[in-house]
Amino acid sequence: MPRKADPNVRTTLIDVAAKLLADEGPRALSTRRIAAEADTSTMAVYTHFGGMSGLVREIVYEGFARLQTYFSQVQQTDDPVADLCVLGRAYRRNALENSHLYATMFGGESLSGFELTEDDRQHGRYVLINIVDCVSRCIDAERFRHADPAMVAHHMWFAMHGLVNLELGDYLIEPWTADECFESQLVSLVVGAGDDLPLATDAVATSAKRAEVELGHDRATLP
Repeated sequence: MPRKADPNVRTTLIDVAAKLLADEGPRALSTRRIAAEADTSTMAVYTHFGGMSGLVREIVYEGFARLQTYFSQVQQTDDPVADLCVLGRAYRRNALENSHLYATMFGGESLSGFELTEDDRQHGRYVLINIVDCVSRCIDAERFRHADPAMVAHHMWFAMHGLVNLELGDYLIEPWTADECFESQLVSLVVGAGDDLPLATDAVATSAKRAEVELGHDRATLP
């Protein structure tokens, strides 16, 4: 009976290739180098992914799958604004924990040269439904002003994505830390959507405590 492929090799190949792509760009990707750094054979790339384009496609898919895993850990409570803030923390947490994947998830030109379809590039949009649904609950609870939930969710995505990119690139400068910028951003986003400042401040504080339970300790505050 043929031996089954080790599923850990697949994950290792994805992580190794993603780190090479993020650190050195597309030219760093070769089956020989990826296999060597993953301590496996070049055949493993073809066995698990069919080739380099399939491997790059799975980097994108894996990045969003890990983000969705974080989102799925966020509990739904009677405070939808706090729920939304925990989702924001989950987004940041995933980016910090999987920065090598994050760079490729939204890679744009860095993915040129690989046989990725437009559907592949747009694959991750499914995770946004978590935000849209939560925004809808905020509107229904009259915490947010009436608006198109999808548009509000996109605005929050734009803002959070921008902040996380700046943090990953070490572009956030003193006197404010990344944590301070993030906490302030959460308050500003929910107030901008219509929430009262005292309620928003309380929701953000509550979300910080919940995140320690639902998401684990905040990596950004760890040494």
